[in-house]
Amino acid sequence: MPKTNSNQGKRLTPTDIRKQKGKEPIVMLTAYTAAMARALDSHVDLLLVGDSLGMVLYGYDNTLKVTVEMMIRHGSAVVRASRHAGVVVDLPFGSYQESPQVAYRNAAMILAKTGCSAVKLEGGQEMAETVSFLVQRGVPVMGHIGLTPQHINTIGGFRAQGRTASEAEKLKTDAIAISDAGAFAIVAEAMPMETGAAVTKAASASIIGIGAGERCDGQILVTHDILGLAGSFKPKFVKRYIDLDAQISAAAEDFSKDVRSRKFPSKIHNYQLKNSE
Repeated sequence: MPKTNSNQGKRLTPTDIRKQKGKEPIVMLTAYTAAMARALDSHVDLLLVGDSLGMVLYGYDNTLKVTVEMMIRHGSAVVRASRHAGVVVDLPFGSYQESPQVAYRNAAMILAKTGCSAVKLEGGQEMAETVSFLVQRGVPVMGHIGLTPQHINTIGGFRAQGRTASEAEKLKTDAIAISDAGAFAIVAEAMPMETGAAVTKAASASIIGIGAGERCDGQILVTHDILGLAGSFKPKFVKRYIDLDAQISAAAEDFSKDVRSRKFPSKIHNYQLKNSE
């Protein structure tokens, strides 16, 4: 059944999401296409047009090849197809790290061309100035700390963060810095439950976990992962709710058999000639 709450009928805003902190768990899933956005919209608070689309849709090994133009194309489709969920679009690698001014130009272009609710960027204390610069100029920002895919070349690949006391303290400091700079929410990815809980308690922004434990303010997963459309790849923190990969393969096999045996198309699938006048 569709989600029912006082915000049903209007799109949730970054302010709504920040107010949910500590009150009602925030539900967030990824969406890259209009069809997926339509299916998810009424059930979630936020839809993320993540740069993970580079890996999920385009088959890249990582997210580093994703461009601003790609994010605008997919972000526009998701916004057009949704009505309830706030839509957040990732700022891709290289589009915001150079300076706050460059970040603003790209973020403003994404907001203007897609109509999305906010943008998301990766990084901790080093990005606080940029977050503040964007927020002060009317760009709502979601942060992202912990395992940050755009930093895989510097953090040593896709591995959990915040597993030692010093690493956990750094993540907590990162969350506070981004939150104090004006981020309305922060994705906390791949860290021990205790670290996720500490980050959630320390920051005023809503903390949305992905592999960060159940004590975060909300949870996000990649939709293709929960649907079983990611092949054999299954991170530890993913719960698979259905195996569409197998179902799609079975449907394709049945279709192939019907075509080869000429069972499809049958008479009911054909158009009929009209009687001539």
